[in-house]
Amino acid sequence: MPDTNEKMKGVDRAAILLLALGEADAASILTHMGPKEVQELGLAMAGMHSVRTETISSVMQSFLETLRDQTALGLDSDDYIRNVLTRALGAEKAGGVIDRILLGRNSKGLEQLKWMDARSIGDMIRLEHPQIIAIVLSFLEPDQAAEVLSLFPERARPDIIMRIATLDGIQPAALQELDQILEKQFSGATSVKSSTLGGIKTAANILNLIEGSIESSIIEQVTAADQDLAQIIQDNMFVFENLIDVDDRGIQTLLREVASDQLMLALRGADEALKEKIFKNMSKRAAEMLRDDLDAAAPARLSDVEAAQKEILSVTRRLADAGEIMLGGGGDDFI
Repeated sequence: MPDTNEKMKGVDRAAILLLALGEADAASILTHMGPKEVQELGLAMAGMHSVRTETISSVMQSFLETLRDQTALGLDSDDYIRNVLTRALGAEKAGGVIDRILLGRNSKGLEQLKWMDARSIGDMIRLEHPQIIAIVLSFLEPDQAAEVLSLFPERARPDIIMRIATLDGIQPAALQELDQILEKQFSGATSVKSSTLGGIKTAANILNLIEGSIESSIIEQVTAADQDLAQIIQDNMFVFENLIDVDDRGIQTLLREVASDQLMLALRGADEALKEKIFKNMSKRAAEMLRDDLDAAAPARLSDVEAAQKEILSVTRRLADAGEIMLGGGGDDFI
C-alpha cells in the first residue's frame, strides 16, 4: 500500500476512512451506495493489511481538513455535499453517492434490481412487453444489462436493443407506475424524479459489454431492420481496438487498474499497433516480460480473449466516467 495519502487511490482512502470510523458509522455510509460501490469498497477494506498509523492519520487529517475548510452556512448545500464527498471518496466513488443524495435519480423498486443477479432479473421481466424490458435494461449498469440481455432468446435481442436506442426518455408518471409494480415485489416506497433513460449511448454501452458473438448477431439483425440506426449505434460503440486512440497518459492510468494476466489474454486478440502502444507505456522490464509471456502462451479460446477485452473496456469506461482518462476515436463523446 502507498505510504502517503496523496499517492493512494480514492477507493483506498475511503476504505481506510470507513475502517477507522467503526462498524456503525461505516454501515450508515454504505447504505447510501450502490452495489458496485459497496463491492469495490468491501474488496478494498478486505485488502487492508497492516496499515501504518501515519497512513490512517493522513487520511483522517485530509478528511477533517475538508470539513473544516467548508461549511454549508451561507453556501449552496449541494456544492458543499458534492465537494466533501468528492474529496473524501474520490471522484469515481463519489459520483454514484452524489446522484443518490442530490439528484434523487434512483427509485427503490428499480434500484433493487441492481442488487440482483442477472438470471433473477431476466426471469422477472422475461414475460413483460419488450418496451418495459428496454426501460428496465436502460436503468441497469451497462455490464449488468448486457448480462441480462444475453439471457433472452436470440430473436428478441435486436428488438430490445432497437427499443433502447430509440427510447427518448420516459414520462415520470409511467416510470412511477413501473417502479410501483416492482415495489410490490420488493417493498418500500419512493418517488421518481428523473426520466432520462435509454437512447443510442445506452444501447451502445450494453453492446460494448455483451459477449462478442451475441453482439455481432444483434448488430447484424438490427442492420437488417434499420441500417441507419445500426450504423449510429456502431459509431457510438467503443471497442477494444479504439484503445489505440487513448493518449499515453490514459493508457498508463488504465494499466494500473488492469491485472497482468487479464491484459495478456486480451492482447492475444489485438493487432500489433495496439500491442506496441501498450508496451510503450510500460516499464522496459514489464514490457519485455509481457512480450515473452505472449510468445510462450498456449492458444486461448476466442471467447476467453473477448471476455478479457470486455472487462478491460468496462474499466476504461469507469475511468472515463470518473474523468481520469479521455477517450478518442469514434467514441470520445460517448462515454
